[in-house]
Amino acid sequence: MSEVRVSTGVEGLDEVLAGGLLPGRTYLLSGPPGSGKTTLGWHYLVAGIEAGEPVLYISFAEPEAELRSNAARSGFDAAAVEVLDLSPAAELFAKSETYDIFSAREVETQPTTARIIETIQRVGPRRVFVDSMTHLRYLSTDAYQFRRQALSFLRFVSEFGSVVVTSESTPETPDDDLRFITDGVIEIGFGTRGRELSVSKFRGSDYHAGRHALTLSASGAAVFPRLIPESHSRPFAPELLSSGLPLLDKLLHGGIERGTVTLISGPTGVGKTTLGMQFLVEAATRGERSVLYTFDERVDTVVGRCHAVGSPVRKMIAGGALSVIELEALRFGPDEFANIVRRDVEDRGTRIVMIDSVSGYRMSVSDGLAERIHALGRYLQNIGVTVILVDELREITSFRVTEVGISYLADNVVFLRYLERVIDGTIELRKGIGVLKKRLSDFEKGVREFTITRNGVRIGEPLRLNSILTELPVDEPVHTNA
Repeated sequence: MSEVRVSTGVEGLDEVLAGGLLPGRTYLLSGPPGSGKTTLGWHYLVAGIEAGEPVLYISFAEPEAELRSNAARSGFDAAAVEVLDLSPAAELFAKSETYDIFSAREVETQPTTARIIETIQRVGPRRVFVDSMTHLRYLSTDAYQFRRQALSFLRFVSEFGSVVVTSESTPETPDDDLRFITDGVIEIGFGTRGRELSVSKFRGSDYHAGRHALTLSASGAAVFPRLIPESHSRPFAPELLSSGLPLLDKLLHGGIERGTVTLISGPTGVGKTTLGMQFLVEAATRGERSVLYTFDERVDTVVGRCHAVGSPVRKMIAGGALSVIELEALRFGPDEFANIVRRDVEDRGTRIVMIDSVSGYRMSVSDGLAERIHALGRYLQNIGVTVILVDELREITSFRVTEVGISYLADNVVFLRYLERVIDGTIELRKGIGVLKKRLSDFEKGVREFTITRNGVRIGEPLRLNSILTELPVDEPVHTNA
């Protein structure tokens, strides 16, 4: 029987915490101002309200009216949340006769403690959020007294339920003491692409280590757990997936295997996206859902180009068997993108995923491109999803597999390239297709002519080449077939 957990109410955070918080424990949210600590606190309390639990917000910083106003603007229904407002009143400044208005001596510790005890005993909260312990620190005369008071306070409150407290650690006032006495520590900071969340301590439970993306929006906070491939697996039957083109399947000795990663590389305009879409449309024809994630083009551009070559993409999209999703690389980080893919695969049963292109995806990754693609690809492989990666080469004359050094991640490598062809003294630019790698089977070693017509993709007979690396085909006619 699984252990009962306390949901944080934050999308994705419970997954990072292996299901949520442990009941009756104390947890520290540590981070700089503006990092989102209060927003996470509102999620935590509102989740308690939705579960029918009494909850309490203890505020040492913001007045109740301001708290509730900010909560409403973020979409939280906080009417049932009990708020204990211990923030300094405006009268404190007006009545002060000294310049020492921020000294702990201006706050009477005993009345404050009495109000906390009275409120907790009256409400009987199952969840308590304290914002922030940094302000409570100023009620103590020294660090030793604060640690004793904080430990006593947390033990008292946790007898009623789970406690989440916040802290703003600075070099002048570090929160090492709070990290020691609490059962868990969740840290929020700012990375190269925005807010990040990590768990550095979680007594009595496993958790997902590493930095996870955290976003704040008008609807609150969301956490996007970093993808851990080995945590996901699903049995699937190994089988060959046809492209729908007999000669392309012949080139691949039957097609590409389910649950593999295929890299399609080539220079701009050579037809990489159109070729990849051939596999997606064929899968949709078989009744398997497929998705193209495009970082480089608008949806209507992709759909229009496919329609122009006779591909029934619009029909497939209307029927739900195919989706074309446009993504802005500068908006979505790698963790957010991985979460989008996961939701589609796990919730909608997608069987083929195509990413166009690796160069576009690269813009969303501040570092570790190969690591990110590896994690996403391996996750999809583990659950039997076939992956197609499109990689655009900057140069059209030199022969290389990829611009970013990820060919080792691919089970299959298909290349498209331009070829010079001399006919009666005239140089013509043609396109060729070949296979460089196939882990699970043999493949045809030759290069075939590749063309895109109004009736779709056409694959020709093998070309007789003097050298694939110097692009010099012999002057022989090529017969094209589907």
